[in-house]
Amino acid sequence: MRFSGKTVVITGAASGIGEEAAKLFASEGAIVYAADIDDKAGQALADASDGSIRYQHCDVCSCEDIKALMDRAGEETGGIDVVFNNAGAGGTRAPMHEVEPDEWDRTMDLLLRSVAFGIRYAVPHMKGRPGASIVNTSSVAAVGPGYSPSVYAVAKGGLLHLTKSAAADLAQFGIRVNAIQPGFINTNIFTSTLEIPDEMKGAAKDAIRQMSSNAQPVKRPGMPRDIAEACAFLASEAGSFVNGTSLIVDGGITIGPRHSWDEEEPTMFAALEAMEEAAKAGDASA
Repeated sequence: MRFSGKTVVITGAASGIGEEAAKLFASEGAIVYAADIDDKAGQALADASDGSIRYQHCDVCSCEDIKALMDRAGEETGGIDVVFNNAGAGGTRAPMHEVEPDEWDRTMDLLLRSVAFGIRYAVPHMKGRPGASIVNTSSVAAVGPGYSPSVYAVAKGGLLHLTKSAAADLAQFGIRVNAIQPGFINTNIFTSTLEIPDEMKGAAKDAIRQMSSNAQPVKRPGMPRDIAEACAFLASEAGSFVNGTSLIVDGGITIGPRHSWDEEEPTMFAALEAMEEAAKAGDASA
């Protein structure tokens, strides 16, 4: 019961990582304010709990909604101990040479500005709370190109710097700020952006699960629980000496190029050695 008596706010809590985190924190004693724009799923999550999960409609692109969420949680329980800024989606898939200003703005509002103001409006309710912690969802896309659409990657890279800057600003209040960089996690974030019928999204999700299992050294798909557990660690007393940094939870996909961990993938050095052996064989035959 690491979070007994604690108040936890989670955005994007109606599905995927946020839903799993809400269940985990609630199971360990917290009162969880689960926020989302999917009212049906969010309310169902709250109704299925023992009263430890309370649903609040919140569009994180609306600063008014974010403030209302934090104010409700703080006023009803006397303060906020943990904030998990988790809400997000894929955003625009346009490459940098084709992206339009409104597409850029919507993606940045959803993935970066929302976190900044999640922090902004939570802090007044977190000051003076022992062990207060903020956790932000970034992505392995922040490591470099190739893991996501370009604008998403830029936003998630900015989120890492926001995390460090906020950790510096909030140190005076004893509030820690960290980030998590998930790899390919089996959620709806991929299928929600596909322009395919709903009845096909289950098959697409299965295909993504299989592809992700083969994309990293750990031979299983990443699951929402993996990220929820990382969040709980960063927010708990066990993570109390961790601040202003990011935890990569990706099954090892960012270890290095595939040949560094897949013995069936030929390396440049293997190719050179093969050429060397061929040259030696030629000399011998001569």
